[in-house]
Amino acid sequence: MKITVWGCRGTLPTPGSHTLKYGGNTTCLEIRNAEGFLTIVDAGSGLRYLGKKLIQENGLDEMCLMLTHSHWDHLMGFPFFVPAYFSRFRINVCGVQSARNYMAQSLARQLEAPYFPVNFEQLKANFNFSCKGPGCDSCVHLKVESISLSHPNGGFGFRFSENGRRFVFLTDNELGFQHPDGLKPQDYVEFSRDADLLFHDAQYTDEEYVKTRTWGHSTYNEVLDLAINANVKRLGLFHHDPDRTDAELDRIVSELQNKAAARSANLEIFAVSEGMQIKLE
Repeated sequence: MKITVWGCRGTLPTPGSHTLKYGGNTTCLEIRNAEGFLTIVDAGSGLRYLGKKLIQENGLDEMCLMLTHSHWDHLMGFPFFVPAYFSRFRINVCGVQSARNYMAQSLARQLEAPYFPVNFEQLKANFNFSCKGPGCDSCVHLKVESISLSHPNGGFGFRFSENGRRFVFLTDNELGFQHPDGLKPQDYVEFSRDADLLFHDAQYTDEEYVKTRTWGHSTYNEVLDLAINANVKRLGLFHHDPDRTDAELDRIVSELQNKAAARSANLEIFAVSEGMQIKLE
């Protein structure tokens, strides 16, 4: 399994000199299984750059698109996803049964007038919204499991497994407050148990969280506790706050590394960056 990060910023894109190291595009991941089949997770602004690469890839004509939820920062790249405009592509929009209707509606509504000059019916790609989820029949070599997120309006996290390796993706998940349909922190610990790699929402500092509690995002200290309790091997801080600078993220990572060492935790900690590639094999 190979994971490539095309966007890891939260809330809205943040280009500028203060985000050069970790990137300013919103959530989008490219996941390839051992056979090279493509699964895309979320359609944030990073999806535009992934689409430009895919259109140049010989032999690629099918992919899966999985959505964690329908908030704007996780969808805004879809109207600019070049493969959607070419008939050679089959795009399986995958997810849990209860989410299929809202996924179709969320993608299509972005292209309604007067918000966009092209409507969904004009897209030439073959969209399949009837996948058995999570995942679809094309992803038989990449096991995908889901869990409800604790987030306003709901959402889903995913666990990807292949050849004994596990990657858990829990963005937009608030560990300090239980939203409707959300679960308790211990449930996310169990879902992440012994994962080789965990990407988890770590948008806020403890001081910021005093004002942002119930907004749907976790503090980096809460995420550290989860990763240690779940015996995760590698922790990637994700969904960076739009005002978080590269220097601030460096300091947060250093602080967490020191805290993990003080607790004798055998845990690699880093801030996820745009363009990062990780292989689990």
